[in-house]
Order: sequence, then C-alpha cells, then structure tokens
Amino acid sequence: PAILLPMSEPARRPEPVPELHRRAMDNLSFIRETMARASAFTAVPGAATVVVGVTAVGAAVIAHGFLPTRGWLWTWLGEAVLAFLIGAPAMALKARKAGQSLLQNPGRRFLLAVLPSLVAGAVLTLVLLGHGLRDLFPGLWMMLYGLGVLSAGAHSVRPVPLMGLSFMVMGLLAFALPASAGDLLMGLGFGGLHVGFGIVIARRYGG
Repeated sequence: PAILLPMSEPARRPEPVPELHRRAMDNLSFIRETMARASAFTAVPGAATVVVGVTAVGAAVIAHGFLPTRGWLWTWLGEAVLAFLIGAPAMALKARKAGQSLLQNPGRRFLLAVLPSLVAGAVLTLVLLGHGLRDLFPGLWMMLYGLGVLSAGAHSVRPVPLMGLSFMVMGLLAFALPASAGDLLMGLGFGGLHVGFGIVIARRYGG
C-alpha cells in the first residue's frame, strides 16, 4: 500500500519590498502630520477675520472720500486699531477653547513671527509721513503685513501663509500701479483677502 505523507502548508511568500516601503512611508507621513498638527497654532479666528475684512472694505470707501487730507490716514489708522480690537480677543478666546496659550508654544512662536513686521510698519509709517511720502503707504502696509502673516504662518494652519503671500503680491501691485489705486487695492487686500481666507479658516479649522 502507498504510504501517505502529511501535506505541508505552502510556504508564505515574503511581502514584496515595494509594498513594505509604501506602508512605511504612509506611517511616516501620518506621524509627521500628527506632529505638525500638535505643534501648529490653530487659534487663528476665521469668523473674526471675516469681520475685519468687512470693516476694511468700509474703511477703503470712507478713506477714499478724504483724499488728499489727513482724514485718509486717520481712517486707516482707526481701521488698524479696530482690527486689533476685533482680532486679538477672538484669537485669545479660540486659543483658550483649543487648550493653547498665546504666551506659550506654539502661540508664542506665532506672535514672535508676526510682531517684528508690524512694528517695522509702524516705524516706517512715521518716517515716510515725515517726508510726505504717503503714497507709499498702501504698498508698505500690505507688504509688511503679508510678510508678518507669511512668517507666522509657518507655525499655523496652511491657509495662513497663503494669505500672507497674497498680501505681499497685493503690496507689489500697489507699488507698481498709480497711487490713485491705493484704496481699491487695500479694499481688495485688507477687505477681500481677509473675508476669503477667513471663510476658509472658519470652515476647516473650527471658527
């Protein structure tokens, strides 16, 4: 009689190296994204940014009616103060809800990145005003504001640096076009860009 030998299970083929590499890269990407979210400042207030944009559109209309008097400058300075009064409390409130602090990382990194450009803008505004170079204000303000937002965006969510870059482009346009286009460009910049990016931030990152 024939002797029946036990059948052995077929040996498992080793998983292809490309498949192992793909899984390893997927896991690495997941870890990187998780760490990036944990270290990013997510308390940029989208809804408040929209409100700031709406007030900036109004400021552009009002300021244009004051040309070429000092009322133009006071209107835009008043808008800057109003934007701060709207944005700062909203950012602090959103940071508290997210368990973040404006005085600790990543909030501290965010503030330290944006503040130098804002301080430089204030100083250069006084210098140019003393030389009667008010026509340079729209380009100067949007360029330096955009630079600050772009730098701070390295520590925040993705739309923030894109908004900063957009402001810098608007600043370049303000330098390139006639001074009479300044209020229109600032209305599109401080108004339109804030509204557009504010809506994106509010929808994707919780208000």
